[in-house]
Formats: sequence, C-alpha cells, structure tokens
Amino acid sequence: MAAVIPLGASAAGAPAGAAPPPPAAADLAAATAAARARAWMWARRRRAAGSGLLWALSIVGLLAFWYVCTRYRLEFYMRFTNVPTPADVLQKLVEVNHSTKFITNVWISVRRILTGFGIAILLAVPLGVLIGRYRTVRDLLMPAAEILRPIPAIAWVPMSIMLWPTNEVSIVFITFLGSFFPILLNTVHGVTTLDPVLVRAARCLGASEAQLFRAVILPGVMPQIFTGLAVGIGVAWVSLIAAEMISGQFGVGYFTWEAYSLVNYAEIALGMITIGMLGLVCSGVIRVVGNLVMPWRAHSAGGNR
Repeated sequence: MAAVIPLGASAAGAPAGAAPPPPAAADLAAATAAARARAWMWARRRRAAGSGLLWALSIVGLLAFWYVCTRYRLEFYMRFTNVPTPADVLQKLVEVNHSTKFITNVWISVRRILTGFGIAILLAVPLGVLIGRYRTVRDLLMPAAEILRPIPAIAWVPMSIMLWPTNEVSIVFITFLGSFFPILLNTVHGVTTLDPVLVRAARCLGASEAQLFRAVILPGVMPQIFTGLAVGIGVAWVSLIAAEMISGQFGVGYFTWEAYSLVNYAEIALGMITIGMLGLVCSGVIRVVGNLVMPWRAHSAGGNR
C-alpha cells in the first residue's frame, strides 16, 4: 500500500513551499570575514598602485625640470649654463663603470655608513631607554649629551683626525656622531611619553623589570625608535659626505669633491645623484624593517591613508 503524504507537506516532512533552512552562523561569519579580507586586499593594492604612480610622477617631474633647464640653459636667479644635462650624466655613468674606481668609492661609503650607523644603533637605543626610564641616568648623561649635540659633525673633523689613528676610523666616528643623537633623543622621547597606565597595568599583573622592558616599553617606543633611525640615516649621510670631502681619500664624497677640483661637471652631478639614491635605498630599508617589526603600524588605517 503506497504511503500517503499529507496535503501541504513535502516528502522530507517540511511544509510545502517553505524556505530552506538558513546557513549556520559559523559559515556566515566565515564568508563575511573572507569577503572583508578580499576587499581589504583590493583596497591595499589600489593604494599601492596609486602610491607607485605618484612616486613615478615625482621622479619624472624632477627629471623633466632638470632636462628643460639644462637643455635651454635657462637663467632665472639660478644659472644652468654649466650644469650637465641628464644625457651627459648618463654618458658619464657608462664611462666610469669601465673601471672599478667608481664602484670602489661607492662601496667604501656604504661600508662606512653601515659601520657608523650600526654602532650608533647599538649605543643610542639602550642608552635612550635607560635615560628615559631612570631619572638618575637622565640627570647623569643628558647634560653632557645636550652640550655635544649642537656641535656640527663637520666641526668634529679636525678633532677626530687628532683622536683616531687613521682617517678611516675618524670618518666612521663622524658618521656615528651624525646618527647617534637623533636616535638617542627620539628613543628618550618615546620612553618619557609612554602611557603610564600600561606600565602600571604590567606591574599589577606581576611583571618584573626585565619583563616590563620586553613586553611594554620596547614595543611602545618602537615607532619613535624607527623615526630616529629614519632621521639619523639622513644626518649620517650628510656627515659622511662632509668628512669624505675634507679628509677622505676614497668614497662618494671624495669622488664628488675631486670632480669639482677638476671642473668635471658631469661627475659632480653623478656623485650627487649617487648620494641621493643611496640615501633613498637606506631610508627604504629602514621603512621595510619597521613594517616587519611593527606589523600593527603597517595594517593600521592611519598608516594606509
């Protein structure tokens, strides 16, 4: 005998015409999160593409201004009569790469920057944390630092030649001085302006002094530290080039000053462009490292605007 299905009911026992059951809450949440992640990724790619386009326009605009002024030898307060054109500098770049002299000068400058800047990081960051954290250390060290800080790095050149046995060490010392104080002061500022509520909360949870430094203070001052690194690398390049021009025998600064002495305008421009490109690369590396160390900064809404 065939089974009789009641009127208004489906074979599965549900009323005829009823809507299917809604998806589970977990599936809906997962789908929503995936959609938001995809939208965030697309928005980030659009911002990156727009930023790259603006970077390219900035560089192209600078090159176009340089080309027009040197091509037509314009004179409006500034004289471009003897300034080489971009084509002249490009030709000179090809010429100097026929030997290893130019590459050797670049490598020596990069080595000096890495040495002086690295020593400055190793000394300035711990000292800045200690000065910012402990009043006794601050009262002991900050007066001396504030006396030495206003002295320009170029004024240290004669003294550093007397202090150190070789020109190489004296140039590295000047590079170190140029980057030391910006890193130190930014680190001190980061520690002194850290939210005291975070420190008290860590104390209430039983954190020791070492745990406090590792889990609260260092992450809290990391943005200021990297700000100091970004400023310090620029000052380090300025100090290095000045030292190489005055007392160096190798390096990009010496290469540029030698070109000036020989009235070689294309090499002067090449040296200046090389300094700018090396500084740009160093700043970019610091920015990338900062995003890796502080991922919350790279993904924050304010950092992507």
